[in-house]
Amino acid sequence: MTERPPHGSARPGGRTARTRAAVLAAAYEELDRDSIAALTLDRLARRSGVHVSTIRRRWRTVEGVVVDLLAERSSVLPTPDTGDFRRDLTQLTEAIADFNNTLRNRNVIQGLLAAAAHDARVEEIVRSAFMRRTEEVTWIVRHAIERGEIPGDTDAWEVIASLAAPLYYRVLILRGAIDERLVHTTVEATYQAARSGVFVRKG
Repeated sequence: MTERPPHGSARPGGRTARTRAAVLAAAYEELDRDSIAALTLDRLARRSGVHVSTIRRRWRTVEGVVVDLLAERSSVLPTPDTGDFRRDLTQLTEAIADFNNTLRNRNVIQGLLAAAAHDARVEEIVRSAFMRRTEEVTWIVRHAIERGEIPGDTDAWEVIASLAAPLYYRVLILRGAIDERLVHTTVEATYQAARSGVFVRKG
């Protein structure tokens, strides 16, 4: 038996790709006006021009559409490679700030986390998305190790987790924007801690 593809997956090109693009664009536009709680499949159908039955068959729920949207939007975040650890951390943090300071992107993440509290499937997808993105940017740390900027047995995952934690605390718990001061203090705290061996693996 052929395994069923995940929600929102599609062969590249053709009508399927156009349908996905139209629905995700509609969701992004709607989230500029309202939170995910106000979003419905009928609203997506009206804005996208895609029949609601097609959306329901492909994504099942609004959360399915928004999960696909999060994957698409987060994939555009750059992974810096400047040759300097502090500068890489700064550019990464600024990119996270720019992403989360956009109302629509913030609505996507906040809405998905709210949905994840009640839906184990959404919880797993969100966790996987954040873990995958964290893993992608750990090579910033590994390159810093190779250049001798930080200790060789530094835990790259923990460095990135430490960098992200205050940013998402501001966005998800305090429901505020990431300002320049938070960017600066987060980068400096993470950079100095990594340089001094705070993230060195024990044992």
